[in-house]
Amino acid sequence: MDIYTPEQLAEIRRLNDNFRFTFRGGQLVCTPSVLAMPTMVIAAAFLKVSEFDDFNARNDPFGEHDCLSFELCNRTFFFKIDYYNLNMEFGSPDPSDPSVTQRVGVLMLASDW
Repeated sequence: MDIYTPEQLAEIRRLNDNFRFTFRGGQLVCTPSVLAMPTMVIAAAFLKVSEFDDFNARNDPFGEHDCLSFELCNRTFFFKIDYYNLNMEFGSPDPSDPSVTQRVGVLMLASDW
């Protein structure tokens, strides 16, 4: 785990929430198993991602709002936000700074993990 100042952590959380709510400020990726599902199910899954607000110590131990899971159509979905540098070659040097960070949100089934 990286160590962030309280200010950095608050900004990471804010940026992650904004990305999840609007899907702006990063890229979205789906695993092949998600892409094989009907478009209506994929759309419903992204709606669940954008509405998710049940973060707690159990599912968000580091307070970044970067990972979540939910049930839909009798399947468990995961959504994870990763932080890359702008060239998408390495991790971001500072996930709290959008000028050096590319967020990537991955929607997957639990079975993909």
